[in-house]
Amino acid sequence: MQLSEMRDYVRNVVDIDSTDISDSVLNTFIREGYNLVVYSEKRWPFYEVGVTFDTVASTKDYSLADVGSDASTGVQLVHDSVTFSGASAPKTPGIREIAALRTDNHVLEFIGRDAGDIVYPLSANTTGNPWYWSMWGNQGGALQIRLYPTPSEVTTIHARGYRNAIDFGGSTAIYRAGIADADTPDWPSPFDNVLTLYVTYRAYQQQEDSGMGNQYFALFQGELENLRARFEDSPAPQPLLLNSTNASRWRSQTFMPSRLRYSWE
Repeated sequence: MQLSEMRDYVRNVVDIDSTDISDSVLNTFIREGYNLVVYSEKRWPFYEVGVTFDTVASTKDYSLADVGSDASTGVQLVHDSVTFSGASAPKTPGIREIAALRTDNHVLEFIGRDAGDIVYPLSANTTGNPWYWSMWGNQGGALQIRLYPTPSEVTTIHARGYRNAIDFGGSTAIYRAGIADADTPDWPSPFDNVLTLYVTYRAYQQQEDSGMGNQYFALFQGELENLRARFEDSPAPQPLLLNSTNASRWRSQTFMPSRLRYSWE
């Protein structure tokens, strides 16, 4: 659903016109609801991306801005006929969260920053091929990836994570010059209805009708939870194991038996 269509829909439901709520106010409500839904879940599957970045010799920390910043390997997508890729204009959406890292040869294990500082103390500049990683925020709030040990040479790191959503609903945007009425939200179409429910709730609030506003807010919450269950369902290759004593799917399918249990265990 396009931006202008959302405004028309809300005005028709609330029975108001542009003299009651201006386009700019409705755009603010739309952007507010959009960001609320986008950031209500860290792992929306439709924001999953895979990118690569190269380490720098003797450098252990890398910000998320460094991950996928290369124009040839960075986040690439086409939305509303606009291409977002690497360092080219318009600006790439960028990575918001990292889920896993690996090199060409092995998977890096995620450990806590405290554990990493114990195994690789700051007083010893241990270098080599990275095997572990941790994540932490600096004073500016940007997440930093720390590799253990410190890379001794240039190594290609393959990252899987979740990108930022393309901005939507405002007169100006983070990732492009402006939001046109013909633009659509950066998510699957079933979420459009959830967003209109939220904007209708805010419109009723603005019209000082708290009763109808609360009803639409309850509808918004219910529909969002339904979509959360739908889009975060267990993937088909990893079914749930019912009536099984094995917590691991791999163990349940291996031919190697588990060890015998002692009576006191």
